Amino acid sequence: MDEQLSTITSVLQERFGVVPSEFRGDASLVVLPETIVNVCQVLRDEFEFEMLVEETAVDYWPEETPRFHLVYGIRSIKNKRFLMLRVHLNGNSPSIMSIETIYANANWFERELWDMFGIRFEGHSDLRRIIMPNDWEGHPLRKNYPLGYEEVQFSFNFKEIDDRKPFAVE
Repeated sequence: MDEQLSTITSVLQERFGVVPSEFRGDASLVVLPETIVNVCQVLRDEFEFEMLVEETAVDYWPEETPRFHLVYGIRSIKNKRFLMLRVHLNGNSPSIMSIETIYANANWFERELWDMFGIRFEGHSDLRRIIMPNDWEGHPLRKNYPLGYEEVQFSFNFKEIDDRKPFAVE
């Protein structure tokens, strides 16, 4: 982690109690759910992280505490820095404040996360399905989502394979 990123991490750790970590030179911060909006505001306004690159989630079911990890990737184009934020969310009906007011493109990311994982973003301007049909039941990327597939409709004929002549070796 470079010196500037260490300074940023120290400031956020002091103000918001984030927990820093580093893996192969990439910095990440574990952020409390109730501070995500303030952390993003400080990163954008004070440290010039002007771009939300990604916002996604991981489901660790059957664990319930925490079941979900929200992952935010933010970038400072001007300073050529990238930072990952991780937020742990519990249970079957997770909820967190939207960061749409900080990063406008969070609108689409958060709609996708609502649609696929069922994570509710409080204060979101238009939280509705974006991928699945409006009448769809459930959230397909949850690990406990029923797959509902049909059994494969073919039979495997071992006799036919056993009777087949081996390939000629030249």
